[in-house]
Amino acid sequence: MRYLPLTKNSRQAMLQSIGVKDVDALYKDVPKEAFIKGLADLPLHKGEIEVERLMGAYANQNNAAPDGPFFLGAGTYYHHVPATVDYVIQRSEFLTAYTPYQPEIAQGTLQVIFEYQTMISRLTGQDVANASMYCGSTALAEAALMAMRVTKRRKIAVGTALHPHYREVLKAYMGNFGDVTIVDGEPDDQAACVIVQSPDFFGTPHKYEKWRELCDKTGALLVVLVTEIVSLGLLPPPAQADIVCGEAQSIGLAMGYGGPHLGFFACKEAYLRQMPGRLCGMTEDADGKRGFVLTLSTREQHIRRDKATSNICTNQGLCALAFTVHLALLGEEGFRRLARLNHEAACRLAEALSSVGGVKIENESFFNEFVIELPGPAKPLVEELAGKNIIAGYPLEEKRLLVAATEMTTAEDIRSFAKALKESL
Repeated sequence: MRYLPLTKNSRQAMLQSIGVKDVDALYKDVPKEAFIKGLADLPLHKGEIEVERLMGAYANQNNAAPDGPFFLGAGTYYHHVPATVDYVIQRSEFLTAYTPYQPEIAQGTLQVIFEYQTMISRLTGQDVANASMYCGSTALAEAALMAMRVTKRRKIAVGTALHPHYREVLKAYMGNFGDVTIVDGEPDDQAACVIVQSPDFFGTPHKYEKWRELCDKTGALLVVLVTEIVSLGLLPPPAQADIVCGEAQSIGLAMGYGGPHLGFFACKEAYLRQMPGRLCGMTEDADGKRGFVLTLSTREQHIRRDKATSNICTNQGLCALAFTVHLALLGEEGFRRLARLNHEAACRLAEALSSVGGVKIENESFFNEFVIELPGPAKPLVEELAGKNIIAGYPLEEKRLLVAATEMTTAEDIRSFAKALKESL
């Protein structure tokens, strides 16, 4: 009972209270093929030293990004994180006080959140930003729900090539609302919003004027999704949008096997009270001193569930801190320079790969990611190059490969990739 404090009777009472027959019913939305059959292929018990050795051996089977040429993007990107970031976020006043319910003892955390919100607002060209969200995909789903609340409509249009994982999360969220439809194409007068990812999943950036006109005509909201936040250092901010959301992992956070990541969310001031999550504001105390407090927290923890705008239970406080520290170190000019370095690396990569016989660059424009067409299937090629310690990219259907370059991509990495690609083809 040390690690399993609930009795059989207490479990049954909880199940009865929420109206389900057994624990399995709580997992009804998980596809059957996702469940592990039987016990996992792991030792039943080991000592701490043995566990550390075993897990280290498992980790060493991975091809980590620093171990060789790395061109995988598709929503998570290999960027440099200054050592200062880890030093600051591991200070006890930040590491242990990340939930700022008591402002009198969490002024540092609250100020960081306020600075983070300001940075996101400036990057996106929006009026307000919240205190962060779990990740880009859930931020997008919350943006769609917010648009539905604002417009009282139940249709979502997807206007550009949307990241397939984000689409799956969007579908999973909307699965709880039986009458919501998701369609590809332009919004009509039944659409709550149109989602425009830029750069899109294939790396192509988009302008927003056309989408703004369509939204003004149909009454839909314009939701812009950004999965590579570094692109905002070169591309115009999506100020025409009603809601801007996305993934901020590229600043301050390592890839970390897919997480934790940092979702960001910003919008026009007119929609402030429909924003999910929470928002930090600046005020003055009784002595006239500057202070920071949570000024908006329309979550089901704090208000009646039927009035809540989100069931997001927290923000990514520590990840938002890492982002804020990193971006403060870069400054405005440093951020722009970082974006230029990314684009230049991608241009050098495109030039090198286009010189390989049988390889064609699909994009007319891109930031730091683009699609190449190959003379043969992409997936076997990626597996072959992984055997040579080259992570070639994200294989798409048939003969297409999505590749990315960042400031971490060296000239030698590009030469090795081009050489190996030529030999394999």
